[in-house]
Amino acid sequence: MQFPTVRPRRLRASKLIRDAVAETSVDPSDFIYPLFVKPRGEPEPISAMPGQYRWPVGEPLVKHVEEAVALGVNKFILFGVLPDELKDAVGSGGYDPEGVVPRALRLLREAFGDKVLLFADVCLCEYTDHGHCGVVKERRGRWYVDNDETIKLYAKEAVVYADAGADFVAPSGMMDGQVAEIRKALDAHGFYDVGIMAYSAKYASAFYGPFRVAAASAPKFGDRRTYQMDPRNAYEALKEVQLDLEEGADIVMVKPALAYLDVIRLVKSHFPWVPLAAYNVSGEYSLVKAAAAAGYVDEKTITLEILFAIRRAGADLILTYHALDAARWLKEGTPF
Repeated sequence: MQFPTVRPRRLRASKLIRDAVAETSVDPSDFIYPLFVKPRGEPEPISAMPGQYRWPVGEPLVKHVEEAVALGVNKFILFGVLPDELKDAVGSGGYDPEGVVPRALRLLREAFGDKVLLFADVCLCEYTDHGHCGVVKERRGRWYVDNDETIKLYAKEAVVYADAGADFVAPSGMMDGQVAEIRKALDAHGFYDVGIMAYSAKYASAFYGPFRVAAASAPKFGDRRTYQMDPRNAYEALKEVQLDLEEGADIVMVKPALAYLDVIRLVKSHFPWVPLAAYNVSGEYSLVKAAAAAGYVDEKTITLEILFAIRRAGADLILTYHALDAARWLKEGTPF
């Protein structure tokens, strides 16, 4: 028996056909839009991240979120930005009930109610005067981050954010046991329904540079390689994800996204039932912006190609600074 000639190109002959048989979809509701919030003042452009701002807690923040919601983007993660004079060695600005993130959460919850899903990043690097993600101590002439003392402060921070209206808290410090400590604290305070999105596989990456400019959170000494993951390792991510799930994580994350598509696929293959987020980080964003500004790439096409790649690899949710532009472009139709 002779089979007909197979011609895969027949399924690429027009955009309508390509759309009909496309395997992967991306929708604005897949995005979690990161927002930098500061105590007061005017919206402040972030030089390292064109198109992004530090938003004061007030009307400008509400209007920006209104714009996002109108485009179909209804999930947001908040990062606090403090001036140096309000930082200290233990990051107390992060768990101050009247701090910048709790104030922003209360404002957005009052303005939007259940129309938005609010995530709050749980870490101390934005609030410490040394820029590390926890309590720094010295032993035998070497500095280190005290894991157990740090996670107690993370738990305190998570409770403050839950009380202010967060739907999810998102521990990003890569401390051992952080998810269990936070879950215990949330439950002890009656926040049983507040979820945890864990930065389970967060790599020690050079792609975070623009974020550290935006949040003024670069370490004043050393680096974060003693607690964030080694870029050479993939299977180690499975151990980190499994530990976080055993401790009570509801959503897990791989960060960064673009250089770690293999890790996203690996995690999704081993834990297909678990909601998986991937963070399309600041360096990935700023590289696209710089190349587009120089005329080397078409910004719309390359951005959507990246976002589809992250979804294709297995991510259910994408944290991305491209969220609003991508939402507009998706409404126009993909360029593929």
